[in-house]
Amino acid sequence: MVNIDVLVDRYYTLDGIMEEIVTRLSEAGKNLDALTVADLAPVDEFHIRGRIATIEAAKLANIKESDFILDVGCGLGGTARFLAEQYQCNVAGIDLTKQYISVGKRLTELVGLSNRVQLLQGSALDIPYEDDTFDLVWTEHVQMNIADKERFYSQLARVLKPGGHLLFHDVFRGLGDSPVYPVPWAEDESMNILVTEIEAQTKINQAGLEIDQWIVKVRQSIDFFKKLLLRIERHGLPLIGTHLLMGGNAQDKLENCLRNLIEDRVSVVLGMAHKK
Repeated sequence: MVNIDVLVDRYYTLDGIMEEIVTRLSEAGKNLDALTVADLAPVDEFHIRGRIATIEAAKLANIKESDFILDVGCGLGGTARFLAEQYQCNVAGIDLTKQYISVGKRLTELVGLSNRVQLLQGSALDIPYEDDTFDLVWTEHVQMNIADKERFYSQLARVLKPGGHLLFHDVFRGLGDSPVYPVPWAEDESMNILVTEIEAQTKINQAGLEIDQWIVKVRQSIDFFKKLLLRIERHGLPLIGTHLLMGGNAQDKLENCLRNLIEDRVSVVLGMAHKK
């Protein structure tokens, strides 16, 4: 049996993605010698509703300059860079996909944030930091590819300081039929490891975390995909966007996300919990 970590790394790895991003940025008229975090937002906020969702989540988390934050499943590091720039705080990020970390480090250098953003390749099931390290642990659209939810949430709790907070923005199993594939996080059911909202709540609580906020974002997510797909229908895929990270069937994945949300095959939640 193939290890799920191998499947995940293989699925998200795309040859030449750094070169593709740089080329697209240049074609869009961006100055690579004066690149900004905002310039990168269309491609490196690889989650539903993109930068809008990140801003919303950051406000919920009430981030302070003194906070040390860990982004688990950081992708290319877009959220980590945004938080470091916006709040002048220090942010670490880990991701299982080696290429994401390699590209993320180069993008971080280009926007001049290497002094406050540290990206490491690592597993969410074995986070390479000591206990009680972070004021805030942040995770978006990661656990859908993780079977061992108990260990996942336990690891997030372990590295949080007592009283520290977990911010999560996640996709869960809906109450309808099984999801339609492909979707951005899975080509087929072999990588789609969703639990229901109730099951997720149970796992979070069992990890020693107490849920403070549980905000369903299905309606907003449906609106997001409808508007995105309408723009694509009218103008084609944008020059720069997260579709660059989805392979050749990006539009199919976006359309299936919309269908899955409308038909209650999946749900989306923004939430906060604290370490007891």
